[in-house]
Amino acid sequence: MWKKSFLMLLFSLSVQKAALDCERMRKTNEFLSPNLNSQTDAVMRGQNVSLSCFNQNKSLRITYFLFRGEKCLSTQNGSMTFNLTISEARDLGPYKCKAQVSDCSKYSREFNFTFVDPVTAPVLNISVVQTKTDRYVMLRCISFNGSLPINYTFFEKNMAISPVISKNVREPAEFNLTKNNTGEGKEYRCEAKNRLPDHAKYSQLITIPSTGGESCPFCLQLLLLGFLLLVLIVIILILAFWTLPKYKARKAMKDNAPRVYGNTPVEDGIYTNICKNQAGTEYSQEIHYATPMFQEVAPRDQETCNDCKTGYVYSELIF
Repeated sequence: MWKKSFLMLLFSLSVQKAALDCERMRKTNEFLSPNLNSQTDAVMRGQNVSLSCFNQNKSLRITYFLFRGEKCLSTQNGSMTFNLTISEARDLGPYKCKAQVSDCSKYSREFNFTFVDPVTAPVLNISVVQTKTDRYVMLRCISFNGSLPINYTFFEKNMAISPVISKNVREPAEFNLTKNNTGEGKEYRCEAKNRLPDHAKYSQLITIPSTGGESCPFCLQLLLLGFLLLVLIVIILILAFWTLPKYKARKAMKDNAPRVYGNTPVEDGIYTNICKNQAGTEYSQEIHYATPMFQEVAPRDQETCNDCKTGYVYSELIF
């Protein structure tokens, strides 16, 4: 009987000592709340992550417990690193860690993961406005996929030329710069990334060629005018070569046509002759011109004349 009472006394003394030790550690900040963290809180579906739970006081013998919600996932003595796969919404958390020394325990803050879609390769567009001495370059960059916000950075070759431009809506990031016309050609690209680490994407390189010295502001207009003039000359030559053979063919047919002076109709025309009378007033007079056609006919009865010579050929004049 006395053995049982002695054991009860020892147990009571140990509980009191543990309570006193726990109270002392709390007052002296010897036993602080544990820290629970991960390398990132932004994850993709199916990504493997690690959660670490530890206490700054390395001299204490601490037992760690990892919870997701109210469910205990793991227990470990000493600093704990827990590996898990985030596949669905319930795997996002909340997670918390419990550190226990004897009967004294403390909890960490809750930790949650967030699903983030990775960005795709951005598209870079460049607009150039050229003056006599300078070129004004506008760079536009946008990634059409990926969780917002997205951070954009513009590069000239491998050197960043812009600050980080953050976009919370799906719209292009813009950056303007001025370059001398005498400079050599430059290569530009842009970078897009969101909260996912090590998932930055780059656009394709775009090269702006050098102007090669003095610029000509009106060269484009002059080239366009020359091109239009050349097109007009080509059209005129095509029409000339197309109509000339037809004209020659018609003329050849007209020259080679047989002329028949028999009963062919008379080609005549009406011409207007403007004359003045004695009074000085003008009046119009129509004059008909005709081409005479000669045709051999049988000689008619002629009066005998001793002085006339025979052997004449008579022709009939037709109008």
